[in-house]
Amino acid sequence: MNEHENDNPEAAWVAPNRNQPLDARVTIPGSKSLSNRYLILAALSSRPVTIHGLLRSRDTNLMIDALRQLGVHIDEQSKESTTVRIIPPDKSLQPAAHNLRFKGNVTIFCGLAGTVMRFLPALALFADAPVTFDGDIQAYERPMKPLLDGLEQLGATIRFTGQTGFLPFTITPPQHFAAHHVDIDSSSSSQFISGLLLAASALPNGIELHHSGSSLPSLPHINMSVSDIEKAGGTVMTNRQTNTWTVEHRDLCLPQSLTVEPDLSNAAPFLGAALLAGGTVSVPFWPQTTTQPGGLLPRFLSRMGATVDFPEESGIRYCRVVSHGDIHGLGNFDLEAAGELAPSLAALLTFADSKTTMLGIAHLRGHETNRLAAMVAEIRRVGADAEEMEDGIIIRPVDTRRLHGAVIRSYHDHRMATFGAMLGLRIGGIQVENIETTRKTLPDFVGMWKNMLSCDPTNALSA
Repeated sequence: MNEHENDNPEAAWVAPNRNQPLDARVTIPGSKSLSNRYLILAALSSRPVTIHGLLRSRDTNLMIDALRQLGVHIDEQSKESTTVRIIPPDKSLQPAAHNLRFKGNVTIFCGLAGTVMRFLPALALFADAPVTFDGDIQAYERPMKPLLDGLEQLGATIRFTGQTGFLPFTITPPQHFAAHHVDIDSSSSSQFISGLLLAASALPNGIELHHSGSSLPSLPHINMSVSDIEKAGGTVMTNRQTNTWTVEHRDLCLPQSLTVEPDLSNAAPFLGAALLAGGTVSVPFWPQTTTQPGGLLPRFLSRMGATVDFPEESGIRYCRVVSHGDIHGLGNFDLEAAGELAPSLAALLTFADSKTTMLGIAHLRGHETNRLAAMVAEIRRVGADAEEMEDGIIIRPVDTRRLHGAVIRSYHDHRMATFGAMLGLRIGGIQVENIETTRKTLPDFVGMWKNMLSCDPTNALSA
């Protein structure tokens, strides 16, 4: 995180304050994590795939643009269309030794999207020429070395044009794959494991991938990748005792048509709003089972004092959160499996009645910004009490009369922007810098937030 960053305060968004209970339904767009995994696997599939409910945001549009540059044909009605058809390169025209070949001599722009910068480089193994990767200036601070170490072990050559281990860089694909066993330390992000696993089925001999680090954050995201690979007909054997994944060579074939679940982590600010303002917020199309880390959210909100249930109406399953506005602290709370929920939970816990120590989230320092430092700085900015630790943060209760308005910095991080909006529900005078950064995963966050606050109670589920 750049301590001297200062977005334009004149352009700050005034966060709405709420002094009466909510009664709203909020429809959440598709999961970014699933959308970009499906796009990668569709590009690797042996037949065209139609994806419905695809998230259309900056991150997914960057993925679509990148795949097109690599020679993947993608049909869409418009840039906003949530149904797209992916036509992979014709394998019959490609050398069998590589099994699949993409176009090289292109530059992939990754923006600030972790799923683009950490999933796509493995596809460069199958390109017919070098592929260059670049991104936003802020992306130059996001670690990439473990993934690139893995690609080098497979025979690729990496040339850095900036700092070693970070964007920008160029990958020259191998003439011959040098290894079957790959050993990397993925302690700073599960995306390094996922990036290698998603492409591994196309390797002539598959892969035996070993994680050598002492911790492994966001394991549900790795499980999501494994599940999606298996949905495409791949085979992945997981050994959690040795932190090893073995993927056989397979021709992948996603179902010809599939639908993306709502982004359950993006539901967190909206469902959390029920605890902040009191009342009821319901999110439709909540899955019965899911590999998304956001699926843990209802359990967390229940522990914080909300009533959570899953009613059905007209065949649609909802997650409904009801609260009287009381928020309980979580004590020592291990969030390693779902660190992406940390900013939303931190906004809630700023108003909790007891201390919370969020643990297992040291890896959040390598996200869009150093989220640990950002959360602590912004909680303190409104007069609350937080402290950064090596592996997480502590949030202590304060007299809410001490809390005051402020301009919340987003640090170009979509989850810090929604964090600020959540604070604004209870604290008057909150503004959020660069609210447009939410377009990374929520194309119309501001409109959705205002609609939730103005929702006609007659549209809500009956209690």
